[in-house]
Order: sequence, then structure tokens, then C-alpha cells
Amino acid sequence: MQTPPLLTDRPTLMRNRARATALFLQEMAVAEAQDRLAEVNRTFTAPLVVTGFPHLWPEMPTIADDEVLAAEVQGHDLVISALTLHWANDPVGQLVQCRRALKPDGWFMALMFGGQTLHELRACLAQAEAEVTGGLSPRVLPMAEIRDLGGLLQRAGFALPVADSFTTQVRYRDAFHLMRDLRAMGEGNALAQRLRRPTRRAVFIRAAELYQQTYAGPDGLIPATFEMIVLTGWAPHDSQPKPLRPGSAATRLSDALGAAELKLPRDPGL
Repeated sequence: MQTPPLLTDRPTLMRNRARATALFLQEMAVAEAQDRLAEVNRTFTAPLVVTGFPHLWPEMPTIADDEVLAAEVQGHDLVISALTLHWANDPVGQLVQCRRALKPDGWFMALMFGGQTLHELRACLAQAEAEVTGGLSPRVLPMAEIRDLGGLLQRAGFALPVADSFTTQVRYRDAFHLMRDLRAMGEGNALAQRLRRPTRRAVFIRAAELYQQTYAGPDGLIPATFEMIVLTGWAPHDSQPKPLRPGSAATRLSDALGAAELKLPRDPGL
């Protein structure tokens, strides 16, 4: 059986992260996780954070987002994956490992970039490269859509899965300013199938022109969209609520709503 190609070049990703100097999106993820933890009516005593930037989590134990996580099986009551899943070569495998690291009824939260992230840049780079070179090469990480991620939580064995998202727009002088900022975030191109020779400057100049023409506001600044998806789920436990068997309801919905019940005709032709 042929092994599928890897998505991420891990050594390059590690080098990009080591050079990162602008971590405002990672800091936003930390703040979002803290806000959501404050809403959970539970005290967590054995947390663990999977992150590429451990210094942003000084009060919690951390591990790197390696292919095999260095996490104790059923050793934690809280596991947070902080902006790492979008780089995972096997995101379902990462989710399964996080679930196994949880004690029964432990809570999992993942923050990751979603499919709307950098859609403006992706469109402009693709059009520019096609115009200038007649082809396309991988430049921006493909990211999952929120409608697919709830199913991944279920596949990984989580109970009560929830997926939601929010978007942030950051405005830049031009596309070159945006791309410099992406490198400073540690989110530069670390795709395993990326082009390994220098890209013609004409591609980036044309992409910047398209970006300006298509998306610039009245002030001349261009927007860059970042969609952050938040996944939550629980390690299964007998105390958790479970769906009832179909047909086992003892009360009609119309009675609960205090509304008149309108029965459908039996004749399917009607």
C-alpha cells in the first residue's frame, strides 16, 4: 500500500517557529482558550497544552505537536491543542492521541485556523502564478472547513463534540507586508510539496497588484482574513448525557409547545 504524501515539512516548520517574532494570533488563541475555560464549571488539576510556542503558556505543562505526542495515556483532565492541528500530517491521529491522553470525562479544546483563512491571498497568488508561469504550486496551507471538523471529533472518539468559529481581519499596506508578517508569525510556507526553487518576482508583483485591485478599501489598505475554529469534546464517561433511542419519547412535541398537532395525510399521493 502506497503511503500518502506528507502535508507538512516538519523541520521547516520548526525553523519557521524558531524565527517567529509576531505572535499576536497565537496570543489571541491563548486569550480565547482562557475565556472558554472560565465558562466551564469545573476545576482542572492536570492540564496539558499541545503547542509550538510553549512560552505563551507559562502556567500550564506543554508538549510539542510531534507526530507522536509525548502525553501520558489518561494522565490529564484537560488537553488544549493551540494552533497546531492545521499543520498536522494526520489530524485525526492527533485528535485520537489527545483523547487517549484524557482521563474519562476529561475535556478537550482545539484552536486551529479554518478554511476561510487567507482566502484573499490564496486567490491572488493562484491567479498570478497561473498568469506568469502557466502553472500552480502549493503556497498556502489547505485548511479544513468547519462543517467537516465536527465529524473528525466523532471519528476520534470524543463525546458531545462542538465546533464553532470566529473571524478576524487584519489590514496591511500591501501583500508584501502581509507575507512578511506571516513569516514573522511562524506561519510561512512549510508545505512538503512546496516549490524548492526561488519563485519569479513577477509572480509576487502580480499577486500584489491583484490583491490591491480586488480587496483594497478606501484607505488603500488590504484585508487579510483569519478564521479561527474552536473544537471541544469530552472523553467518554457513563455520567455524560446520551441520546435517547429513536421512538422512545414519552411526551409529544405539540404537548410540550402547547400547540395544535396537525397530522399528515396517510395517502403518499397527497
